[in-house]
Amino acid sequence: MQFQFSNDVAKLQPSAIREILKFTSMPGVISFAAGNPAPEAFPTELIADLSSKLLREHPVMAMQYSITEGYPELREQLKQWMTEKHCFSPETDDLIITSGAQQANELSCKVLLNPGDTLICEAPSFIGSLNAFRSYGVNLVSVPLEEDGMDLAALEHTLQTEPNCKLIYIIPNFQNPTGRVTSLEKRKGIYELACKYNVAILEDDPYGELRISGESVPSLKSMDTEGRVLYAGSFSKILAPGFRVGYLSAPKELVQKVVVCKQVSDVHTNIWAQIMCSEFLKNVDLQEHLEGLRKIYRHKCTLMADTMEACFSKKVAWKKPEGGLFIWCTLPDDCDMPEFCKKAVSEYKIAVVPGNAFLVDESQPTTSFRLNFSTPTDEQIVTGITILGRMTKELFSE
Repeated sequence: MQFQFSNDVAKLQPSAIREILKFTSMPGVISFAAGNPAPEAFPTELIADLSSKLLREHPVMAMQYSITEGYPELREQLKQWMTEKHCFSPETDDLIITSGAQQANELSCKVLLNPGDTLICEAPSFIGSLNAFRSYGVNLVSVPLEEDGMDLAALEHTLQTEPNCKLIYIIPNFQNPTGRVTSLEKRKGIYELACKYNVAILEDDPYGELRISGESVPSLKSMDTEGRVLYAGSFSKILAPGFRVGYLSAPKELVQKVVVCKQVSDVHTNIWAQIMCSEFLKNVDLQEHLEGLRKIYRHKCTLMADTMEACFSKKVAWKKPEGGLFIWCTLPDDCDMPEFCKKAVSEYKIAVVPGNAFLVDESQPTTSFRLNFSTPTDEQIVTGITILGRMTKELFSE
């Protein structure tokens, strides 16, 4: 049978990152292409104990259908935590548990945009969200990302010229893929423009708790006085991505629509995983746990950055991030970046992600690529970055 795909999905392509990860199964390849948390960051023994207790004492609760909004105790814990972070207003907001922040982003697009409406994102931006937005047939328009966040002049020009602008999507903390942080000035500017042109903001913050240096910056959600900021968070980077537990804090009216859309998608997020997240929050000192994660990532980031400083050609531009999981590298202007990435994995056995994978239009020229420091071991970081550094010096000299 010859299938005729729907208009919404016919143009969708597999994730470039997932395609690149296929190379990581080749013998001897060291991968800096993933975006997974460090294996040593998982509290495996605690989760095993909590899960065993749950399945002995409340097995039906863990295996039965649950409510779409999410496990009530977990929702209340998150509302309290988000209130403390000024990311939830009890008077005006509600909170729903989602299947990862990815679903929070997808459902936000679904309830707010019609096909052809404009959604504005950073350039570059997270490929998973870009594909989710594409699936709804929106007019996806990117705005250049500067060192301290979106180019505000370009953002206003886009708001003025693109049809039916409805939503600005931003990853303000340790952005994927660049690792950059949107400055307080830029956050205020983005919010002011959203108010001026009457659009909503989707603030995606999966990495915000992974700050390893510098000072925290207030969220856009904390600045919101008009009920136009949606805040997406996740347990993926602070507990376990396999749980697929995220959440969306947003105005009550919007969350009510998200609930209906989620009911026709997956009914509810995995209830065992939700209970595990709730029990985890009850049984650990969260700030102590987060400090433990920061210690792990501070070490790994510093190890990679120090090795890059020692081994990379000075013609490769990069900056050590203040948190998150990634380092963004830019090759000389005359370099063929896709060919560089292919050569790295095929000849040097080092996998990185080409920067065009994170663009709305992947055919646009870019000379950047992404490195991940959280997943590989210390030995792999030193060995792999040394090899990659040798490659850069062979191609570009010192």
